[in-house]
Amino acid sequence: MTLRVGWFSTGRGDGSRRLLKAATDAIGAGDLDAEIAFLFCNRERGEYEATDGFLDLAESHAIPTIRLSSRQFRRDRGGALSKPGEPLPAWRAEYDGEVAKLLEEHPFDVGVLAGYMLIFTPEMADRYPFLNLHPAEPGGPIGTWQQVIWDLIDARATQSGVMIHMATDELDRGPIVSYCTYPLGGEAFDALWDDVGAKTAAGLRAAAGEEHPLFLEIRRHGAARELPLVIETLRALSQARVQVNNRRVVNGQGDPLANGLNLTAEVETTIAPAMRKRKQT
Repeated sequence: MTLRVGWFSTGRGDGSRRLLKAATDAIGAGDLDAEIAFLFCNRERGEYEATDGFLDLAESHAIPTIRLSSRQFRRDRGGALSKPGEPLPAWRAEYDGEVAKLLEEHPFDVGVLAGYMLIFTPEMADRYPFLNLHPAEPGGPIGTWQQVIWDLIDARATQSGVMIHMATDELDRGPIVSYCTYPLGGEAFDALWDDVGAKTAAGLRAAAGEEHPLFLEIRRHGAARELPLVIETLRALSQARVQVNNRRVVNGQGDPLANGLNLTAEVETTIAPAMRKRKQT
């Protein structure tokens, strides 16, 4: 049965466009038995030029778009901005309630959060199975991709990864649906670690920031695996190799998957040609 996907994005960055294009390309090529039932955006046209371009991309693929500006919604109600580590302000529950009403006529099997810049309220996360991409392996660092990399450097980590988990009100800690891993050692990394020596992430950040060679190399390896993991996860869902139901993640036989489905082999096969080409140059 064709997987019906709800796509949620603010559409403000290149990554959001690349991810949407990767999904539509895979569907168009017949490599993914899925359809993007709709795209929901929490921005209206005219708010951000980048978002307008993203909406143009969706509409060029005949994807129905649903829009409700969270910024205007907040301003209309005189609400406060959300602050990290604090409870979501009251208007956020109202906003998610209005979004839910808009989605009632658009059934979908899973929602993909692809550059969606809002945290869902618990009521919204309980209503639908949303998938969120996080740039670390299960049990790894939480937070932004930048913070993840600095934490990996401080820990002198030998391995990292990318995972997809179900979105909950707990930051980056929902039930894991799938993941892949990659080593932080070998030819690409050893000399960079040697150069770091005993320096802390804080020291490296102060001296070179995100332009530090080790930081850049970790980001390159992680970013290369993000799009393939999303596509491979949607493929596994469409084939019922992994299933999500009532915040439970199970395999095709209905057995619980405590750490999700390991898709490392599939992801590495996908990215191998590009990684070999870069190594040769």
